[in-house]
Amino acid sequence: MSGSGKSVALKTLEDLGFYCVDNLPAELLPEFVRSVAGDDGAPDKLAVGIDVRNRHSDLANIPDWLSAVGAMGLDPRLVFFDTQDTVLLRRYADTRRRHPLSHLGLVLADAISLERQVLKPLRRIADSVIDTSTLNVHQLRRTVITEFGLGGDETLSLLFESFAYRRGVPPEADFVFDARVLPNPHWNPELRPLAGRDPAVREYLEAQPEVAEYSSQVATFLDHWLPRLRSDTRSYATIAFGCTGGRHRSVYLAEHLAAHCRERGWGEVAVHHRELD
Repeated sequence: MSGSGKSVALKTLEDLGFYCVDNLPAELLPEFVRSVAGDDGAPDKLAVGIDVRNRHSDLANIPDWLSAVGAMGLDPRLVFFDTQDTVLLRRYADTRRRHPLSHLGLVLADAISLERQVLKPLRRIADSVIDTSTLNVHQLRRTVITEFGLGGDETLSLLFESFAYRRGVPPEADFVFDARVLPNPHWNPELRPLAGRDPAVREYLEAQPEVAEYSSQVATFLDHWLPRLRSDTRSYATIAFGCTGGRHRSVYLAEHLAAHCRERGWGEVAVHHRELD
């Protein structure tokens, strides 16, 4: 359903190493999979987003096209993202975005009703249905990581998250590190409008001895304790970094420590910047 969080899910899957494509014309699904899977060094995980923007006749043929993908020796899985109508109405009111079927001249409630009717056959045959009615964006990301980010029984999926303390600490965080003790790029007029992912901000922070010491000590901590979590039958962990605005220091540290963990062999590592994404 449009507004149920499919875009957030695709972005999270991309962080988990999936090759992702959104709004693919449904009729191209077999050809797309055949093309990508046949390349040298082809990705072993694909995620394709298909929604009501497709022709309704094409949506009706998705079961046949999934069978065609299965005939290639692959194991397709249909995941349906759903949300209660009342929640969808509120989300569209909050974001002021247009519904994909609004071009038909329908009011929002009628557009949602038509979409649900068109997609009902797909929901019925879905391998799994994820209801996001009660999930915020962070909980949805964790759900996706838990559902699709596991490579084996002993795999621990990691989510590195940045946040602003003025908006509160993420309640789902397992470890929280306070970056407000570090030099703040906000006070540099040239860096203020940028974010921790921008090269100029990274260069500024990496030139500060305190930042290097801080990130080194956190890396040592994670290297020691994350394996203990994995042996404790945990399937995921969220490591959060906070600063005043959630744009510079915390973002840099989340990206930097996520890269460190990938280099250390943690295969399932995702990053989310609460104040930016």
